[in-house]
Amino acid sequence: MHDRAEPVTSPSNTKGAPRHVAIIMDGNGRWAQSRGRPRLFGHHAGAKRVREVVEACPDLGVKYLTIFAFSTENWKRTQVEVAGLMSLFRRYIAKEARALRDQQVRVRFIGDRVRLDAKLIALMDELEKITAENDGVNLTIALNYGGRDEVARATKRLAEDVAAGRLDPASIDQETLPKYLDTYVLPDPDLVIRTSGEARISNFLLWQSAYAEYEFIDTLWPDFTKAEFARLITGYGTRERRFGAVSA
Repeated sequence: MHDRAEPVTSPSNTKGAPRHVAIIMDGNGRWAQSRGRPRLFGHHAGAKRVREVVEACPDLGVKYLTIFAFSTENWKRTQVEVAGLMSLFRRYIAKEARALRDQQVRVRFIGDRVRLDAKLIALMDELEKITAENDGVNLTIALNYGGRDEVARATKRLAEDVAAGRLDPASIDQETLPKYLDTYVLPDPDLVIRTSGEARISNFLLWQSAYAEYEFIDTLWPDFTKAEFARLITGYGTRERRFGAVSA
């Protein structure tokens, strides 16, 4: 097996704030088009919401935040939109790096970096490096990420370890594969939020979200506020999470 850091395995809280919240940030394009503006205008507006949500996490008791920034399927969009998004990612990282570092936010990126340009990858690497010692909110950005792609890449690495004699096939169980996933150092999400009124998970954290609670809300991402985020966190605390068991 690859020499990897020990994953976070602490169980999720059954009451109170979710330890790990994941967000599918949907609706930027529709928000812009409803205002007669190009879709990229909406993506820029959505980027501003990311900072507000990250800043809200400590007071709400959220230790881990994972955001879906760009999926493996988003390459199907127009060249103009994809190029604009890649430019936005580079600008966002460069602009926010100092604030994230100073606010003790630990940043990680998940996803396949092969199709990303060298400048963007360098910025991602640098942001991870300068925030590596931070102990505040853990912000994970899913960039060129797809759940099926992640599982396929993880399975390939697992198979390589079996072929090289580093892993005994007889020892493989449901605890083995997560050690090869992009999220191996993160706890599974407790709450997954999707904005914009769509009620699907869009290939996001497929393995990790097996027992996550879901909230599908109508709000478009650029209109998502700290108050709405707080309401969803409070609502999570009222849910009974049994993980397949029954109430006492």
